[in-house]
Amino acid sequence: MIFKAVGESRPYPDHSFTSQREWGTIAPTQVRLDRLITTQRMLDLSTLFGEDSTFYGDLFPHVVQWNGQLYLEEGVHRALRTALQHRPIMYARILDLDARLRCAENERDGDQSPGQES
Repeated sequence: MIFKAVGESRPYPDHSFTSQREWGTIAPTQVRLDRLITTQRMLDLSTLFGEDSTFYGDLFPHVVQWNGQLYLEEGVHRALRTALQHRPIMYARILDLDARLRCAENERDGDQSPGQES
């Protein structure tokens, strides 16, 4: 199998990254295809050619890390092309929601005064 699993949805919370500019702030990182879980079962051509798709815009697929898993959110076509070229690794922009959640929790915990409960 090319991917770790084929999913049908985005099981992670909304991350509010909606534009190519926001995703562009994340440096591409190597990722193994067999670690990725897709967020769509079928490749829909109407979404493939949409303005916010990585088909025309970003050269790097968009991946979200959540609960230790890597979800391929945009760029399934690029991942499939990589697999067809017999390459197990590709570059992708990985948004680490696990790290963002930890930072938010640390900030929240740091805002509480000693003896103050949440």
